[in-house]
Amino acid sequence: MRLPELTRRRLLAATGMAAAVPWLASCGAEAQAKSFPVSKSEAEWRRALTRDQYYVLREAGTERAFTSPLNKEKRKGTFACPGCGQALYSSAHKYDSGTGWPSFWQAINAKAVGTSTDYKIGYPRTEVHCARCGGHLGHIFGDGPRPTGKRHCINGLALTFEPA
Repeated sequence: MRLPELTRRRLLAATGMAAAVPWLASCGAEAQAKSFPVSKSEAEWRRALTRDQYYVLREAGTERAFTSPLNKEKRKGTFACPGCGQALYSSAHKYDSGTGWPSFWQAINAKAVGTSTDYKIGYPRTEVHCARCGGHLGHIFGDGPRPTGKRHCINGLALTFEPA
């Protein structure tokens, strides 16, 4: 068996991949690595959340578009974190983005959510998480309505709704 010839192109590709592996492995881990006021063991999180909520909040998963009943929620009220109960978004800031996920143009207040950079799909995105427990909520994009121009694209599984 003949080994492939080591060319400059193959060497650069191999070096680039070797350098990228640790970086890719840490993608999205920033929010989980920080300490938060509410901290639970993995077993405690699994007991407190449904399997699907655990997937989204603790494993940074994404629910299928157009599957959350909260996407169509029009009543006045507050959207909170199912992991810790922190109020995250107000119905006054909710709008129909047409994307299939509940969307808001801002959080209920500046201290309700935190952000980190997520490179999971190969380019940077702004991940949004609960500032109290670190649960993954979704992402923030720059294509929202006025006055902020932001779209907080949030998994419905990462929210509970309390009517006013």
